[in-house]
Amino acid sequence: MGVDEEVDDKEWPSWLRPLLRTSFFGQCSVHANAHKSECNMYCLDCMNGALCSLCLLTFHTHHRAIQIRRSSYHDVIRVSEIQKFLDIAGVQTYIINSAKIVFLNERPQPRPGKGVTNTCQVCQRSLLDSFSYCSLGCKIVGTSNNFKKKRMCMGMGGSDSEESMNIGVGSGRVKDRIRNFTPSTPPQAAVNYRSAKRRKGVPHRAPMGGLTLQYW
Repeated sequence: MGVDEEVDDKEWPSWLRPLLRTSFFGQCSVHANAHKSECNMYCLDCMNGALCSLCLLTFHTHHRAIQIRRSSYHDVIRVSEIQKFLDIAGVQTYIINSAKIVFLNERPQPRPGKGVTNTCQVCQRSLLDSFSYCSLGCKIVGTSNNFKKKRMCMGMGGSDSEESMNIGVGSGRVKDRIRNFTPSTPPQAAVNYRSAKRRKGVPHRAPMGGLTLQYW
């Protein structure tokens, strides 16, 4: 680990990077026969991977813990939970089932179309104007010393267009660092044909500066 990365790590809680690399929603090997054996909990004190609710009650009493939820196969956490332990300023928020949430990691997206006025500083995902990052993972990368130096050097070039700057920021070593955070997704349970064909609602702006995701 380089000096810059060591300095960056001091800016964040020790549990954050392990959290972003953790795969959730698999079946608990200890309580496989229990009714609630899905691993969607995380202990901030032990940092020992995804836990089911029974593991949390049995082995992590009085520990700091958070619950991970899922939206369109991506891991999210409620703002009311994570903001107790982490500064999430600048991260795009959404409203799902009347609760404000943030995404843990970057989500793949085609290049933003015409008319987009604001994008994630790291992965170029479309954002509302008041935000700088699409996820917690992108905020870690975007606030790192190496990333700031990269943007500064590209800005001093002068001759590069805004388009080429966006491509440069979102590629190479920066992309590698984002992928280092993103965990592999466990296999999803089979769904019936009718539920697979169901369409999602169109996102709407929320009154509190987030996006409301409505599902039909």
